[in-house]
Amino acid sequence: MAGDRRARGRRLSGPRHLVLVGLPGAGKSTVGPLVASELGTAWCDLDRNIETIAGCSVAEIFARDGEVGFRELERQAMAAALAEPAQVIATGGGWAAQPGNLAAAELVSLTIYMSVSPEMAARRLGPAADRPLLAGDPLPTLEMLLAQREAWYALAGVEIDATGSPETVAAGIVTAARQYGGWLR
Repeated sequence: MAGDRRARGRRLSGPRHLVLVGLPGAGKSTVGPLVASELGTAWCDLDRNIETIAGCSVAEIFARDGEVGFRELERQAMAAALAEPAQVIATGGGWAAQPGNLAAAELVSLTIYMSVSPEMAARRLGPAADRPLLAGDPLPTLEMLLAQREAWYALAGVEIDATGSPETVAAGIVTAARQYGGWLR
């Protein structure tokens, strides 16, 4: 499968949601709409849904409610997204590292880890003023986040090398969706 480094996911009756996980800067929000378009389905940017629920930006949620408050809104937004018909869901970088999130999502979805190095993610992000955990130079923080989260990301059903162009990465995800997520050819 093009761009696929690991496909340990089982064949699911489907179609199932496709839940994209990985570091900030892996390309989840860029690739998600391309995958959804190719599969003829909806796509959801979980952080945008959280902002709609809260009526303010993610940065404002962190400032007002801290990470605990944000994670509760994130849990609610994911539950709502998973209650919808099968779609492509781009999660925030930390969603997969919250205990129980991946296991709960896998009941109705195929989780896909979009792997990318911290250096590549930092180049893609540039100055990340709109991301509370990545203010200033994001590279040291991305290195730390990957060290903390990589074991969680590795629990995803499929891992896709996300270092290519958005179109190449999307093609790999579409192939995985068809092989493991129940999406018709």
